[in-house]
Amino acid sequence: MSPPRVLLFDWDNTLVDGWAVIQSALNATFAAFGKPEWSRAEVLANVRKSLRDSFPEHFGTEWERARDIFYAAIDAAPPGAVQPLPGTLPMLEAATPWPLGVVSNKQGPLLRREAAQLGLAARFGVLVGAGDAVADKPHAAPLLMALGALGHAPGPDVWYVGDTVLDMQAARAAGCRAVLLGDAAHDGGVERAAPDLLFADGHALAAHLCTLDKCAWNAESRKH
Repeated sequence: MSPPRVLLFDWDNTLVDGWAVIQSALNATFAAFGKPEWSRAEVLANVRKSLRDSFPEHFGTEWERARDIFYAAIDAAPPGAVQPLPGTLPMLEAATPWPLGVVSNKQGPLLRREAAQLGLAARFGVLVGAGDAVADKPHAAPLLMALGALGHAPGPDVWYVGDTVLDMQAARAAGCRAVLLGDAAHDGGVERAAPDLLFADGHALAAHLCTLDKCAWNAESRKH
């Protein structure tokens, strides 16, 4: 298989762990509507779609009020509540020679704020979140928007790296390589995700990238 030309990443549970914040904000919202709380396992199993796609399903015509409660709770989260996953920094370091982008179903301004707070924003040529494109994942639109901003066309040498079935669907919808990070145990497993490529975690993807000539050249160049 040919090496990638561009690397695009999902955000939550691919590059960062922000589930405690998401769970707390969701449960604050559910409580305001008299709905039962979700455990972490339920959050991991159910949070896939963007808010504008999922909240009308949960809250009907009052979804915009629910949205405001949710984002108020997000804004109240303590500093440092969202952190890179253990393999993220070595993975991004190994990926430095490639054009990089993020495509997430997290609201665009919130995505970019988190990336800036973590000191990761400068690593990416583009960060596309929910609401930035005409539709959100699994639609192809946000991936195509990101590629347009990077000046690249979609194709099998564009890798979209994510952790869910929805991410794999989005990659295929955009005509890109579907790359699964982790075992998708929270989403029906690897068989259900049916990725084109599978890596156990960020460390494994970093190790693979560093076997490629482009990464090896970049590592050598930094010595001089």
